[in-house]
Order: sequence, then structure tokens, then C-alpha cells
Amino acid sequence: MSGGIVTTVSSNGTYSFTKPNRDGITLLAGLGVEGDVHAGVTVKHRSRVAQDPTQPNLRQVHLIHAELFDDVAGAGFEVAPGDLGENVTTRGIDLLALPTGTLLHLGEEAVVEVTGLRNPCAQIDGFQHGLLKQVLGRDENGEIVRKAGIMGVVRSGGEVRPGDRIRAELPAEPHRPLERV
Repeated sequence: MSGGIVTTVSSNGTYSFTKPNRDGITLLAGLGVEGDVHAGVTVKHRSRVAQDPTQPNLRQVHLIHAELFDDVAGAGFEVAPGDLGENVTTRGIDLLALPTGTLLHLGEEAVVEVTGLRNPCAQIDGFQHGLLKQVLGRDENGEIVRKAGIMGVVRSGGEVRPGDRIRAELPAEPHRPLERV
């Protein structure tokens, strides 16, 4: 499978929908992005904490493809890296087509294991009215299609910076398609 490139990295130590862009972020094995509000062994997303705060955090790192921003721009929306709360913005790798368990090698040391799809929520419409409909749709069979990126857990820590290469290492077959996490 071909790789891509990290275009932008973002993090925020407080809860907010968007995340400011950074010169670099540090991924911590088993935790997530150093200093990010969503880092931790157990769930940190408010809706998940309300359900069960002891759940494992399968959403330590949020990756989104810059190609999505190009697509929504065609529908009149202006979305920039970090605007949808992602930690890593990529280009040149089809994140949504990766199977569960794919290892993404980011830069020299960091490795993120893909756990599933981000489940877009109504906060996206709060950011820009109508945007949720652009990142959540249905396929020809009526099945929900989530386009707002993928989630993962940090297997090996390290620095990640814009310009870093991404290499995808697929898991053993049979591959399991991504589901929402």
C-alpha cells in the first residue's frame, strides 16, 4: 500500500471543537498526543465518558485526509487543518480505505494503530451549518458513509511534524473494514 505525507499537526490541551496547528506533536505510546485533552488510557471524549468512563481510549489520535477539505470546498465550505479537531492531517493516503489494525508509521519513530472511523456529530454543523451532511452520507445500498477521518491508538511514540512521510503496514488477512469508534 502506498504512503502519504503529514501536512499539518494539531493539538489542544482544553476542550474545544477546533485544534490549533503546531510545529510538531509528540505521540506517547498507549496515551495519545502529549498535552492533548483526548490523551489517555481511558476514553476522554465527553459523550463516551458519560456512557462509561472506564472504556479503553480507542480515539487517542484523530487523522483526517486533506482531500476531504478539497471535496467540501467544492460544496462551498471552507475547512482548514485542525478545524474539525484532528491531530494529524494527511495527503496522499486513502485513510478511509484502510482496514482495522493497520499500522501507520508517521515520521521516524511514531506508530499509530488504526482502530476505526470517526463518527461525525452535530458539533460539525455548529462549526459550519450544513457541513455535517458533507462528511456523513449514504452509499448506494443506503449504508452510512463516514468521511470525517479515522481514529487510532499510539503503539510507538515519537515526534510527528508536517512533511513527515506516512507508511501504512496492513494487518494479516482477512482484513476487517473500519467501523465507527
